[in-house]
Order: sequence, then C-alpha cells, then structure tokens
Amino acid sequence: MEEPRREESAYDVALRQYDAVAEKLDIDPGIREMLRHPEFALEVAFPVKMDDGSVKVFKGYRVVHNTARGPGKGGIRYHPDVTFEEVKALSMWMTWKCAVVGIPYGGAKGGVTCNPLEMSKGEKERLTRRFTVEISNVIGPYTDIPGPDMFTDAQVMAWIMDTYSTQKGKFVPGVVTGKPIPLGGSLGRTPATARGLVICIREAAKELGLPLDSLRIAVQGYGNVGAHLASILEGYGCKIVGVTDIGGGCFCDAGLDPCALTAQLLETGSIDGTPGTDCLTNDELFELDCDVLVPAAVGNQITKANAGKIKAKIIAEGANGPTTPEADEILADRGVMVIPDILANAGGVTVSYFEWVQNLMNFYWTEEEIAERLERIMTESFQAVLSTAKEKGTRLREAAYNLAILRVAEAMKLRGVC
Repeated sequence: MEEPRREESAYDVALRQYDAVAEKLDIDPGIREMLRHPEFALEVAFPVKMDDGSVKVFKGYRVVHNTARGPGKGGIRYHPDVTFEEVKALSMWMTWKCAVVGIPYGGAKGGVTCNPLEMSKGEKERLTRRFTVEISNVIGPYTDIPGPDMFTDAQVMAWIMDTYSTQKGKFVPGVVTGKPIPLGGSLGRTPATARGLVICIREAAKELGLPLDSLRIAVQGYGNVGAHLASILEGYGCKIVGVTDIGGGCFCDAGLDPCALTAQLLETGSIDGTPGTDCLTNDELFELDCDVLVPAAVGNQITKANAGKIKAKIIAEGANGPTTPEADEILADRGVMVIPDILANAGGVTVSYFEWVQNLMNFYWTEEEIAERLERIMTESFQAVLSTAKEKGTRLREAAYNLAILRVAEAMKLRGVC
C-alpha cells in the first residue's frame, strides 16, 4: 500500500528555495551544506498559571540559523499554528533577509504555540516572562536579539527586556528590538516594514513604467504592516481597492479609506463590514483587477491553485513565505514581477538594526534620520537585486538569494569555517 504523501512544510519550501540557487553558485560544498541547517535549535515546554487558577503547559521554540555575519536576529510570534518546522524556515529566511540588505546580523526566529486572542493581558505577560526565562541563556545583545512578530508587540518586547534585565541585574535594552520608545525603542520602528514595502513597490513600478499615483492596490492582512501600508500608499495617491483580514474583507472600486477600515477594526476586531464597502473573500482578493497585490498575512497563500488567476502586475511579499515555488513558476511565465519577502519586508529588521545600534551607543536618532537611512538601504538593496536579476537573466527571488547566499558564504569562508 502506497504511503500518503507528507504535506510540505515551510522548512521544506525554504530548503527548496535555497537549494535552487545554492547549487548553481561557486561556493565550498561544506559551506553549502552547513547553510541547509540551523546552528542552534531550542524547544522548551513550560507551565503558565492561567486566570482561572489552572496550569497550562505551552511549547516554545528559538532557532538560530546562522551567525557568520553577526548575532542572530528575528522575531517571536504567538500563534496556534507555530511549529518547530515553521520557526526553522523563518530563521533561515531571516539570514537571507539580513544579508540581502547588508545589515550585520544572522537569522533567528522564535515562537510559542498558543492562541493570544483567547488570553488575557495577565496570562500573556506570565507566558512571556516564563518563556524569556527558558531562552535567557540563548538570547542576548551580542548573541541573539528577538523582536516583535505575529501577535507580539512593543509591550511583549518590554516584558522580555525587563525579565532578561532583572536576571542580569542591569538594564539591557539591546536584548530585544521593537520596544516602547521610553524603554529604548526607535522612532519609526512601528511602520518600518510597511515603509520598506512602499519603497520596493515604488521602485518596481518605476521599472515597469507604472505611475505611483495611479496604482490600484490589493492587500491581504490588515495588521501592523497592512494598515500602515494602506495609509502610506493612499497618501501617495494610490487606490486601495481591496483588503482582507482574519474576519473578512472589503472592496471598493473607487478606493477604500484606510481611516474607516482602522476605525471598523478597532470597534469590531475586523475590517469586515466597513460602511460603504462591499464584502470580499480572500479568493476574490487574489483575483482582483489591480496593479499591486500585497500578501501581508501568513505563508503559503499564493499557490499553483490561484497563481494563474492573479491579475496584478506586481506582487510585493509583505508576509514571510506567502508564495510557493510552484506558484513562482506560474507567475514568472505570466510576466508578474514578484518582489521576494527577503527583500520586500526587510524594512522592519533594518530599523530594528537601527534601534539596536542606538541602544548600544545610548545615542538616539530623529525620525527623519531613521527614514533617510531606511530609504537609502532599501533603495540600494532593490536596485542591487534588480541589477543582478538583469545580469543573470533570473527572477528577483533568485537574484536576492544569489546576493544573500554569496555574502553569507564569503563571511563563513573568511572566518575559516571551511
């Protein structure tokens, strides 16, 4: 009897994307093999006392993929679907993301399998502090620096920083990024991922001869990234024609009002049902007549099942791993420009790097200085990837991986790893 085929994990996808490029590069076989595996992986199970007095055991993970170019860097997510395989994949993608924009970090990632939407603030704080204790021998300002991710925020980072600092007996703001401003957070950090996306969309539109102020935009996900992205692009004259979130979606051919969407979200927990809009499903969102599609929710959203129905000319990956390799092939054949996640959403980790530098120096920059530095790094990085793609006749994803892998491999070789 034939065994059922195992469903491909996020880590399988990450490896396929890496292997497809690495096998064509002139790098040491040992280094190539090392980069297929994380340097360090920790799985913990820890108890948390809930509000009703019961004790619940949660599983948490912290994975460091590579530290050849600097300490590990990557967010911590709280979500029911967090798995070890997902965290490994995300840590690998972080390695390439940091390398492609040239910041001196390696890749890391963490997560706790939980449903934060069903937890009180007190329960989340107790979970965060206990998880921090469990990983405190791994994280540190010179070893592995967490940040916010799905369903974690500045408050969660403050709890991590406080717990770690208490253990060390001194104030250590550089152990995490994405903190509140009064605790050493950086100005401009909250909208940074969205601003980096906007810069990439602008440069891509310029390359394709599309005026920025006439773009029609569709966005999947209306969290921190999606909401800021919609607001910034609307300010540039773009029309946000469709948006979906976990509760539903909205469509308006004349353009949605981001302020109205945010008001509905704050009032009901979802943008669904925003007055003056039509209902929209995720399936319908991907088939909208638009210029730019921004998947900014979770992974594996663009697949071989829907890639052929996408009408957008540009896909800017706000989420990590939203497009499967099979979908990539279909989109390439149809001439769709895909701005890969390791470039498109790198604005967040770039400004996280700025925050870390400011913490270590104890000297802080203005929001204008942050924006200027982000603009320069993202623009130069996009152009470097675009130039590599043209030179080698590849898609942007392969070009971005090409640059990133070579940079990491060079650092490993110079350090004498192989």
